[in-house]
Amino acid sequence: MYKILIGFHDDESGQGLVEYLLIVVLIALAATAGMNSAASYINSAFVRVGEKLGGYVS
Repeated sequence: MYKILIGFHDDESGQGLVEYLLIVVLIALAATAGMNSAASYINSAFVRVGEKLGGYVS
């Protein structure tokens, strides 16, 4: 039983996959946060342009 437990402890074959998965998750979270701030900036820019154009039309 002891040898089986030691064998599980020494087996690190899935470690690389888990590390890559963590990196992908962190990149996805950072991209989502960046998209949210960029979307609000773009939205406010369109609102300002629309207000200026609306002033010329009315």
